[in-house]
Amino acid sequence: MMTRRALLAMSAAMLPSLTLGVRPAKATASDLSDPEGVIAAARALAQAPYQPQGGTLAPPFDGLDYDSYRGVTPKEGKAAALALGDNYRADLLPPGWLFPDPVSVDLPGHDIVFSADLFAFDERLVTRPDAPVDYSDMGFSGLRLRTRLNAPDRWDDVLVLQGASYFRALAQDTVYGLSARALSLGTGGTAPEEFPVIRHISVFAADADLSFGCLIDSPRASAALIATLRPGRETVMDCALHLFARQEIPDAGIAPLTSMFQHNDLGPARIDDFRPAVHDSDVLVIDNGAGERLWRPLANPASVQVSAFADEGLRGFGLLQAPVEFERYRDAEAAYHRRPSGWVTPQGDWGQGAVMLLEIPTENEFADNIVAFWRPASPLAPGAHRFDYRLSWLAPASVNLPVAPQDFALTPVHSASGVEPNARQGRLFVVDFQLDPAAPADIGELAGALVLDMTSGTGAEMGDAAIYPLAGATDVLRTSFLLTPEADTSSAELRLQLRNSAGAAVSPVWLYRWTRTSEGGI
Repeated sequence: MMTRRALLAMSAAMLPSLTLGVRPAKATASDLSDPEGVIAAARALAQAPYQPQGGTLAPPFDGLDYDSYRGVTPKEGKAAALALGDNYRADLLPPGWLFPDPVSVDLPGHDIVFSADLFAFDERLVTRPDAPVDYSDMGFSGLRLRTRLNAPDRWDDVLVLQGASYFRALAQDTVYGLSARALSLGTGGTAPEEFPVIRHISVFAADADLSFGCLIDSPRASAALIATLRPGRETVMDCALHLFARQEIPDAGIAPLTSMFQHNDLGPARIDDFRPAVHDSDVLVIDNGAGERLWRPLANPASVQVSAFADEGLRGFGLLQAPVEFERYRDAEAAYHRRPSGWVTPQGDWGQGAVMLLEIPTENEFADNIVAFWRPASPLAPGAHRFDYRLSWLAPASVNLPVAPQDFALTPVHSASGVEPNARQGRLFVVDFQLDPAAPADIGELAGALVLDMTSGTGAEMGDAAIYPLAGATDVLRTSFLLTPEADTSSAELRLQLRNSAGAAVSPVWLYRWTRTSEGGI
């Protein structure tokens, strides 16, 4: 798994970047300066056997580690701060450390061939070779784009494409957090995961919006991701994934989102940490084809957990960073309260399939352990497939998502749990719901008019339910229940929804998978 905390630090610390002389394989000899050329190149790749293209890194790039990689920075005017019209600047990123794969980059108005002379080297961290070095087989590791995102006189990061097919983007007043990928293969399966790699990046045009394409290759498939970027309070990417399968693929992951969740107060927690919460995302939200909004808090389980939310006519899904208050994290350096949320809205009908959620145990905050993506119900046959979607990068919050399938008066804003303090044979859960300011209701009267619709499946009981206004708040209802599992029950799928007296839903469906601790406790 990628060491992501270090990766995010790199993205924030290094200067901007550029264009490249390494060309894709001969099977992709078509013109890559427009979307059709990138798509044609991906199609051509799939018609030939897969050819790994990991180049041999030359000194000093071959010996870089976390610290020394920070000592290699693109030179402004050569590999950094390259003008793309009036609204964007580009930086080409150096190879080495976690990024050995060569990536070629085409930028309009620039023609730059890879050379070590494009970079500045901190002599305290990096030792340059004395003899001349041949860099003809090397390329950049990716591309960073900047724009005037937060202030008219400052070029801020808005998008970084680096590492396999990963990319990260920012909305206004956010810092790097969760990532997206162009494609995942075998994620959450029993065999080793396959990581498609970006071979080439082309920027097609840069006006108010910026359009670009990525040529991607992997043993079982090639692909072209064609995207248009619109930065702002909500940074939007309209994406078209043109996927070309070399063989039948039963485990494709479409529009993957990757994040980190270590702990919060929804326990049981095994993390000893001064901070009350550490995570880039804390909830998976799904707008399914049945018109429901599913609200599934994330977990750091004792063992790997895979969940599948079967659906047809998916409306959207995303990983949210819901709490926005600094006090919920108390980490000024990491600024978790400013990490963005990511939301995927399919364009067109993706048919039958499932939103998949992978939760991997972690003891720290330095590795991504959460992945969410769409998996088609039927294996992808050899040949061409296309998936169009909008990827929105949003400021953190529970209530700034795209419009729900229906208007809900109440939205979950906080979930927590702890061992029931008396008999200590069950786990007490509380879920807080915030009232929509537009909903004409008194919070006290509303509490008495609602019922909790709860289920837990076999082997566990949800009981002692209560609904009441949260003390000190005029717009928050707290619900609580006691989960009592049977002695031989190792997990339970919990479901909760608020309904009015007529039986109509007034909140999303809150879901959670309870599992025993590694010691067998509740």
